[in-house]
Parts: sequence; structure tokens; C-alpha cells
Amino acid sequence: MASSTVDQSQVARNGLREKVLTLNSMNPRVRRVEYAVRGPIVQRALELEQELRQGVKKPFTEVIRANIGDAQAMGQRPITFLRQVLALCVNPDLLNSPNFPDDAKKRAERILQACGGHSLGAYSISSGIQLIREDVAQYIERRDGGIPADPNNVFLSTGASDAIVTVLKLLVAGEGHTRTGVLIPIPQYPLYSATLAELGAVQVDYYLEEERAWALDVAELHRALCQARDHCCPRALCVINPGNPTGQVQTRECIEDVIRFAFQERLFLLADEVYQDNVYSAGSQFHSFKKVLMEMGPPYAVQQELASFHSTSKGYMGECGFRGGYVEVVNMDPAVQQQMLKLMSVRLCPPVPGQALLDLVVSPPAPTDPSFMQFQAERQAVLAELAAKARLTEQVFSEAPGISCNPVQGAMYSFPRIQLPPRAVQLAQELGLAPDMFFCLCLLEETGICVVPGSGFGQREGTYHFRMTILPPLEKLRLLLEKLTRFHAKFTLEYS
Repeated sequence: MASSTVDQSQVARNGLREKVLTLNSMNPRVRRVEYAVRGPIVQRALELEQELRQGVKKPFTEVIRANIGDAQAMGQRPITFLRQVLALCVNPDLLNSPNFPDDAKKRAERILQACGGHSLGAYSISSGIQLIREDVAQYIERRDGGIPADPNNVFLSTGASDAIVTVLKLLVAGEGHTRTGVLIPIPQYPLYSATLAELGAVQVDYYLEEERAWALDVAELHRALCQARDHCCPRALCVINPGNPTGQVQTRECIEDVIRFAFQERLFLLADEVYQDNVYSAGSQFHSFKKVLMEMGPPYAVQQELASFHSTSKGYMGECGFRGGYVEVVNMDPAVQQQMLKLMSVRLCPPVPGQALLDLVVSPPAPTDPSFMQFQAERQAVLAELAAKARLTEQVFSEAPGISCNPVQGAMYSFPRIQLPPRAVQLAQELGLAPDMFFCLCLLEETGICVVPGSGFGQREGTYHFRMTILPPLEKLRLLLEKLTRFHAKFTLEYS
């Protein structure tokens, strides 16, 4: 209160009026939003990069941003066929060029015919270009072994994130004890905690079991739900499979258990499946929630509400910047589905180049097409290298004293658990930092390696983790892992 009075008196003396929008007057829900993946540690990484460019001497020559799943920023080459068709769509004059294969030209022409004015620069309808929604539905049907998918239940989006936020907006209602609660996994992808904070919903944490390779236990879902009902109205359950940041792949039996639980407890299911192409471990297999739900039959298949999400940003594509994605809704009330379309229409439409890219992802070259062999070779090379990186990451971390790492079964990240000396924990608390944030900041300042503290994703009390991508080129990743483990050993010795 005193500082506010001082500020007002200074304003009066300077003849300036107070700004309309201040930290005190702005939307308090926005102030509560946190997004660790692009948080303070990343800001410091950007500052260090600037200092290096200015010639400031550091103990390292480059900042390695292993904080985010941005494949092409880490050196992954785009898939040739995807970029060829996009180039033709963006600049149709190239359709006369002999430098592009015939099947790429046909695909570009097909997409352009479906665009307003035959141009990628025209708006589409709010739910996305009809042709592409039909192609997405056919992709889902092929993926799920022939289970039908209705294009009218498919909505294209600005990456999967935008669709997730839209569905959460539909779910959030009530005040006080009637406020919507959403069950999310801990550790979680911070999009969920940030969106729930912004919408004023209640975040209901359920913990994945680290000791069982980050398994999802329905008994833990029951615990979280029962406790939440004391102070909110739980209405939705989110599952991330394959997991981010934890890299686990759910078994079919687990998915069936989750569906039964959601049905019994009247919870809307959100299935975040953007890493469905990224499965590496022997014995692990991706099962879509839609497929399992339909194969379970009535009453689940005809009543359980589900929204499942996919994206062009991950998989083998790594096309983050084009912001292509979709959501398929199952058993949604038709009147609510109309409200969802209305909500999307406020944003006009998803980026049309991203829609075009999504079309190529869901309907890649056929075996008879000229581009098929190159496309398959590039796709398999990306996924094989990611699998090798997953094995290397688990191996190096598991051999390091004071670090333990579950198998990276899928996705693009490892989430190792680290032991931190009590003196480091105490110093971090004195500085007002989470202990793993203190560790990650020290790591960044000394090595240039930027990873995200586990506290940004959620973790059990008294445990410390960090998330890092496995995306750097294999040899750079090997050096990064070795440098990181050496730093942890030095940090432990320094603060012991």
C-alpha cells in the first residue's frame, strides 16, 4: 500500500496520470499463467546468445536449446515431398517447372482447387477446408483399422494447442464449489495448467507412477477425483499419450481402464495424441483412444464423449512453424458441436498453409507414386534416429551417479530424476527459486545447455527433475549428455 501511495505521488509530481492497464488492474487470471517451456530460463538463454554474438567470453561457444520439441530448430531436415507440394501451393507458377515430380504437382493442384480463389492466401471456412477434413477422416479410419470417421466431426486447428484450448473453453463453467475441475497428469505439458489458470478452472492433479515407468494408475485417478469433489466439479480428464514430458506409451489395457473410469464418473475425455508416430521401445505400441473406445462397444462406444488431438509439429515431420493440427470429437452433443464451430469462427480460420501441410501428412505418397520411395526413406531415417537418441539418452543418464531415467518409450523428451544436495536445496530456497530451477540455471550459465526444470511440469513433493529434448543430432546429443552428467557430478560435489 505504501509503495502504491509513493507511485501515485510521483505520478502527480511529474504531471503524468497512471496507466489504465497496470499489473494491479490487468486480468488476474493472466498473471497466474505460467508456461515453463518458454519461461525465465529460456529468456536467460536468449540473453546469453546475444552476449556470445557481442563477443562476451563464456565457458561455452553456443547455447543448446534443448528446452522445446522444435525438431527443425535442432537441425532436422524437412521431408522433401511436404516442402515440394507446399512450395507449389505457395507459388503456383512453379507448376510449370520440370524440377518437381508429377505427383507433387497433382497434390498441389488438388489442394489449390479446394481453396477459395485457388489460393493459399484466401480464408477457409472456420472448421477448415472440407477436402482436407475428408482426408483427415480417411486417415483416422485407416489408422484405426477401418473404424469409420465422420469429416463433420473433424475440426482443423492452429496446431493441436489451439484445439485443446477451444475444447477446454467449452467445458469450463461455474463458480466456487461448482467450478469445472479438469484432471491432468503430473508431470504435465504446461499448456494445460496455463490454460486452466487463464480460464479460471480448477487443475486436478493425478500423479503418474515414476517407479513403474510413468504408468497411469486408475486408483490414483479415483484418489484425485474424490479429493477434488470437495471443492470443485470435475468434468474432464486429460491423458497425454505418448507422454510429454515423460515419454511413456500407454498400454491398451490402461486405455480401456481409463475409458471405463471416465464413463463411470461422467468425465469428458481429452486424448492428446500428437506424438502418435513417435514410439520407439520394443513392445510399445500406440493405440488411439478412438479405436479402443469403439472396439469396447456399447455403452462406451455410443455414449463416452471424447476429443482427440493430432498435430504436424511432431512425429517425423517436425513442422512446428506451420501450425497445422486437428481435433476429432466423438459422441459430442450436436448443439455443443455447433457452439464449438461458433467459437472457432471468431478466430476466422486456421492458417491455410498449415492446413495444406496437414493434408500431406494424413495422405502421404502412395506406393505407386514417384515420390514414395524418397518419402519413405526420409520418414524412416528420422524415426530410426529418434529411436537411437532415445536409447542413448536412457543409457547415459542411467549410468550417471545421482541421475535416474525411465525408458524413453515415445515422444521426444526424457524426464530424468536428479538428486540435489541439501545445501543446494537450501540456497535455492533462500534465493526464492525451486531447487531444480536453481540447478538448471547453473547448468545454463556454465555449459550453455538449456533444459526445463521439472517444477515447471509438476512432480511429487521432494523429487527433482528436468525435461530435455532428444532432438539434437546424435553426436551433439552424446556430447550434451556427457557434459550434463559431468556438470551434475561437479554441482553435487560443490554443494555437498
